[in-house]
Amino acid sequence: MRCLWLTLADPKPAYNGQHLYSGGLIDAVAQAGADVVVVGLVRPESSRRDGAREGSLLWRLADDRPLSPRASLASSLPNIAKRCTTPTMRQLLGDVLAGGQFDTVVFDGISAGWALRSVLERWPRRRNRPKIVYVSHNHESSLRRALAENHPGFLKRQALKLDACKITWLEHDLVAAADLVTAITPEDRALYSADWPHKRIEVVTPGYRGRFIAERQITPDLPRRAVIVGSFDWIAKRLNIEEFIRVADPIFAAHGVELEVVGSGDRSYFDQMQKSLVATHFTGTVDRVDRYMESARIAIVPERNGGGFKLKVLEYIFNRMPIFALEGSVAGVPLERDESIQLYPDQQALALGVWRAMDDLGRLNRLQNRAYERCRDSFDWPSRGRHFLSAVSAL
Repeated sequence: MRCLWLTLADPKPAYNGQHLYSGGLIDAVAQAGADVVVVGLVRPESSRRDGAREGSLLWRLADDRPLSPRASLASSLPNIAKRCTTPTMRQLLGDVLAGGQFDTVVFDGISAGWALRSVLERWPRRRNRPKIVYVSHNHESSLRRALAENHPGFLKRQALKLDACKITWLEHDLVAAADLVTAITPEDRALYSADWPHKRIEVVTPGYRGRFIAERQITPDLPRRAVIVGSFDWIAKRLNIEEFIRVADPIFAAHGVELEVVGSGDRSYFDQMQKSLVATHFTGTVDRVDRYMESARIAIVPERNGGGFKLKVLEYIFNRMPIFALEGSVAGVPLERDESIQLYPDQQALALGVWRAMDDLGRLNRLQNRAYERCRDSFDWPSRGRHFLSAVSAL
């Protein structure tokens, strides 16, 4: 199978969930036997440049900076897709479409939707067109509507509502054109199926290729510390962390609990947040997150906004961190309430739950052991690549 894979950017290095999922699936599909041409933006942090070849993978990368969010204001495209439409990217896509023959065209996330018109113009007749696959990272229309409604600022809320409308239109067009849609969780598949009952939709949850800890004991020697790992560049992630810390920091400070927030984000944002906090510390970007998990007793998922599959949950599980989370924030993982995960209805209940469990080492060790056993054999990337190609071949 010869596959054209349209994505936001080179997924290496994988600092966030989008890059982890895109990079893992691209590699898995290539390893399963496909010839893949990947089109996206260059990442300055990566050594890959246009024309790089790695086995059956060919990277076609536009060396442009993404467009400013302001560029989408006068466009029908949402910001997440408009930022890709640089002059070099448009020229590169045109050259690839003119010069290549493909069996499948993959739109990797809503950010690749800007290219849909060019693909349909290249193959105007459906019967002569390569199979089109939309790899969704979220059910974007419901996610963006919720994000807009939850933003506390009036003007920003209106801007997000407009962008959410554009995302809904683009997502509709991608699903309508697709021969196959992949959803990242069963919950997202149900949302797509409600609007598209006759559309072929396959669940392709992420794989995991990080560190596995065969055994770990949480002991009194560990600091009374909780950890939140993630990237905090996206507004949804910042809203989540702000909501939780506003409630949790005074509770933790009053009871001798530390909170470490580990991951990338704007340094000035972290510095501004840090000024009013006592128990919470922001690390910024780090080379290794595992050493921060090693020195904590509990992992927290406080995400009311964001949807989708949280890849950091797999990091927690396989690094043997007991997980305390908001209800509805951990999708696609076979964990059971009170048996392998602790779930709470709101941010205050979550913060109180973390504090009250901090010294219950027996419960913490039961949670991390049972979560590991439930997930140990369920998240390998090679099976995702085979599943993907099998689903496309069956079209």
